[in-house]
Amino acid sequence: MKVLIVGGGGREHAIAVSVAKSPKVDKLYCVPGNAGIAELAECADIKVMEFENVVRFAKEKQIDLAIVGPDDPLVGGLVDELNAAGIRAFGPNAAAAVLEGSKSFSKDLMKKYNIPTAAYEVFDNAADALKYLDNAKIPVVVKADGLALGKGVLICNTLKEARNAVKEIMLDKKFGTAGNKVVIEEFMTGREVSVLSFCDGKTIKIMTSAQDHKRAGDGDTGLNTGGMGTFSPSPFFTKKIEDYCKKYIFKPTVDAMAKEGRPFKGIIFFGLMLTEDGPKVLEYNARFGDPEAQVVLPRMKNDIIEVMEACIDGKLSKIKLEFEDNAAVCVVLAENGYPVKYAKGHVITGFENFARKRNYFCFHAGTKKTGKGVVTNGGRVLGITALGADLKKARANAYKATEWIDFEGKYMRHDIGKAIDEA
Repeated sequence: MKVLIVGGGGREHAIAVSVAKSPKVDKLYCVPGNAGIAELAECADIKVMEFENVVRFAKEKQIDLAIVGPDDPLVGGLVDELNAAGIRAFGPNAAAAVLEGSKSFSKDLMKKYNIPTAAYEVFDNAADALKYLDNAKIPVVVKADGLALGKGVLICNTLKEARNAVKEIMLDKKFGTAGNKVVIEEFMTGREVSVLSFCDGKTIKIMTSAQDHKRAGDGDTGLNTGGMGTFSPSPFFTKKIEDYCKKYIFKPTVDAMAKEGRPFKGIIFFGLMLTEDGPKVLEYNARFGDPEAQVVLPRMKNDIIEVMEACIDGKLSKIKLEFEDNAAVCVVLAENGYPVKYAKGHVITGFENFARKRNYFCFHAGTKKTGKGVVTNGGRVLGITALGADLKKARANAYKATEWIDFEGKYMRHDIGKAIDEA
């Protein structure tokens, strides 16, 4: 079969590596792709939000299955457009992708169906939000309602910070129309865990757990980023906690979406906080996490195409998801200055060190192929992932592998997975 992947980041490269392993796949395409994906797929320079061009390309190439990776095209309805053109597509339609596209929708859904989450209020004008803050318990979390590249969540430790957050989001429009509404919620404490799942509208199958590191600097300092590294599995996501989440969070979410007339087919990413009062939902995403996909997919035993087709066809209950009894750690190599101001176009060397090394992966995120070779083309450049018998070995392997790659301005955190030592 012919498969098209929509997207061009580390997540899509991880998906491409998994898809390329499937015996069902004869030809792989990607739009727009990146330098790493181009080693596996035929890439075309079409942006993910150019729906008409994506659909035209899919029809021209007689695509049998399209996999939509990023949040923007999912929330915007690319799956709907592909389906309308007669092309099978993996991912939620626009009606279901609102689970990620609107934080106020997801919070209201959780309240309605008694799914544990932080207490919150939603505001559609800045004056009311600022007035509410005068009597709010600090610290608080201020969130832009819409999509903001993973950066629209601001943890505010003082009233001044909270007021500034509201002004930045709602008045200064730092995140554009994503800030037309804000959600202000209680600040929860505990361990964060990410759990990815496959859904077919009624059945949910949980993947292995992971933990992301959002802050730019060591010790969880600096600005929020799209993710500076991750590890899998989380030693804090115990069998007892998993059973609780299945009963009170995972299945209830899928059932709630079905009851709302928005059956969810695709990936639900559960961002959880393990609080003293039990696990609570921090956020939902409607797709594979990035960089969570880079540590979860290399550990999956299943043929990813079989699982995705089962989701589309409503036959996920027949699939037994299996993962290797090992661990994975991903360290993101970024351009110095990310996520604020950073250079592009630096030549990257050292890719040959990953050739034929079975348990090491160099997932491309912000890269581009030029006459000079492969160069940096974004803030997050590469996701260096390694497997190991356990988390400590995987972490040691991943940091060893970061030394194999070099480019001017190379930056990374040095404490990815440090929490492993506390488990």
